[in-house]
Amino acid sequence: MRRNDLVRGESHIDCASLSDPVLQREDGSHLYTFTSVVDDVDLGVTHVIRGEDHVTNTAVQIQIFDALAGRAPIFGHHNLLTDASGDGLSKRTGALSIASLREAGVEAIAVAALAVLVGSAESVRPIGSLDELAATFELSQLSHASARFDEAELRALSARTLHQTPFEAVRDRLAALGIIGPSAEPFWAAARGNLTRLDEARDWWAVVHGEVSPVVEDAAFIEIAAARLPPEPWNTATWGAWTAALKRETGRKGRDLFHPLRLALTGRESGPELAALLPLIGRARASARLSAPAA
Repeated sequence: MRRNDLVRGESHIDCASLSDPVLQREDGSHLYTFTSVVDDVDLGVTHVIRGEDHVTNTAVQIQIFDALAGRAPIFGHHNLLTDASGDGLSKRTGALSIASLREAGVEAIAVAALAVLVGSAESVRPIGSLDELAATFELSQLSHASARFDEAELRALSARTLHQTPFEAVRDRLAALGIIGPSAEPFWAAARGNLTRLDEARDWWAVVHGEVSPVVEDAAFIEIAAARLPPEPWNTATWGAWTAALKRETGRKGRDLFHPLRLALTGRESGPELAALLPLIGRARASARLSAPAA
């Protein structure tokens, strides 16, 4: 076998320094080092991108390509991923399997973005599509060192991805959750910033359109608020006008003003901006919730 150097960035692997590769077992079966080359030649593969742990295999395989086909494809190697503790990801242990991430509601594009961007010169950030991700990808920008694929970072990235996802990109997925009709798009704009996974949108849709158990924190104040509900039509300015009038009348401000209204209107301690939710809830539902008896 003639000497052949594999060049990757500034790295050189001299095949003369490697032991002779085993291509066939004693029982006549062939090993990966040989069979993968045969498959790639047969399929006309032009580019091969695989893990850093295959660099030494690549040096040998370039020689096999040259011997069988007269030319080798272009090779590239990406850094290896580890979990948050630094251990290698393994299919045998089921570490961060695609199935488990899908079940946990992690956005698929967030998985791809973290896998590609972590350990590179690019910052880890929400990505809108695979085409956008491909446009940022350069093997030369990857570190040779292993990169940590942290599940907590992935979940945070998935949430940030949802927060900037346009309605058209999730229309069908929302419809599968029962979120349909003319209010679906403004609802998504209002709710997406508070979601950590898409299926949580169903809960907020129920808050807007379904039955809510109001929490009456201050019955006297809520009675005044109900009496001062503005007439429809409502828009995103309605909340500000209504609460400003209540502030002038009662002297309340800050949490003392807003928290009792949120509890009465949504039954929740926190959530999407009420300026956006209130027009979706509508005057009839808002009035009914504000008029609910104290528990």
